[in-house]
Amino acid sequence: MTAQILDGKALAEELRTSFRARVDALTAQGHRPGLVVILVGEDPASQVYVRNKVNACEKVGLYSEKLTYPKDVAPQVVLDKIAELNADPKIHGILVQLPLPSQFDADKVLEAIAPEKDVDGFHAENVGALMQGNPRFIPCTPYGVMKMLEKGGVDLGGKEAVVVGRSNIVGKPMAMLLLAQGATVTVCHSRTADLKFHTSRADVLVAAVGRPKMITGDMIKPGAVVIDVGINRLPPEQGGKLCGDVDFDSCKEVASLITPVPGGVGPMTITMLLANTIEAAERKAGL
Repeated sequence: MTAQILDGKALAEELRTSFRARVDALTAQGHRPGLVVILVGEDPASQVYVRNKVNACEKVGLYSEKLTYPKDVAPQVVLDKIAELNADPKIHGILVQLPLPSQFDADKVLEAIAPEKDVDGFHAENVGALMQGNPRFIPCTPYGVMKMLEKGGVDLGGKEAVVVGRSNIVGKPMAMLLLAQGATVTVCHSRTADLKFHTSRADVLVAAVGRPKMITGDMIKPGAVVIDVGINRLPPEQGGKLCGDVDFDSCKEVASLITPVPGGVGPMTITMLLANTIEAAERKAGL
């Protein structure tokens, strides 16, 4: 068996094409969706992510701004800017690129964003709404994974789903979304005693732990759906290439569906950020 590839890049393009009509309709009524991305410091990976987000906004017609601050900026400066953006009617989404420098309390910054503009879905009010099954905004990466499963025709009802990783950004919301679709969900993490025992039972396996090629072909159930959220760069002595948390070459021979890295979940994360921003503008416009 060789797995079918779940192509996140192709699905992202398909969805972004459909977004354009919604953005045009909003803009025609004077409600052009607007997103501001705040970047603190000069982390190279963060700079790439922010640039990609801004470019994606422009391609579908969103208004976007990138605000950059030096790494030694006082946290109150950023908090004051967030308060200003919360009150700005032309801004529908506010995103603070993580990680932040050490002088910041990241939770305090995220909580400063108005819940109705928290298009990342990280505000405690939005996290609680997701837990209750009535999300305002779904965190972008898990949202993208769910869209990929839908595109792949994966029926989650009654299936065993295993999520490897328990972060607030991916692991925990991912578990809630799978549970809401009728899956029986196990969440594994760095202290899980026998990881292979759990992963080998999974009909759907989501790897989001941040360890290169941690999940190997002998750890998955034949015919499983394998979603690789990880993105890691191998050291120079191993070629320096990007790879996921899944050992793609061994797992593709066992799985039925699998996502590649790059070109899998990554493009979907930014796409669902656009979706959340458009939804925020539609709500504000009463649509």
